[in-house]
Amino acid sequence: MELDLAISPSGFVFDPRTGATFSANPAARLLLEGMQEGEGLAALVARLQAHFEVGEADDLERDVLEFLRVLQDETLVPAERELEG
Repeated sequence: MELDLAISPSGFVFDPRTGATFSANPAARLLLEGMQEGEGLAALVARLQAHFEVGEADDLERDVLEFLRVLQDETLVPAERELEG
């Protein structure tokens, strides 16, 4: 999934379409970077597991999908976009 966002290492996020800015915590920054690289759900979960002490993969999958829904609600990601395997 390509995102047209500028993401700094500190977690500052800029949407050039709208001019909106956001602040992302380290987990959100990792997910946004992975989504920019086209990673699917399994890869995003693995990315979180590699960087943080986190829970079960099933819980992480739900959390990542919820994060995607929030991004869609904020129109940062197209509503029809889904994360694949």
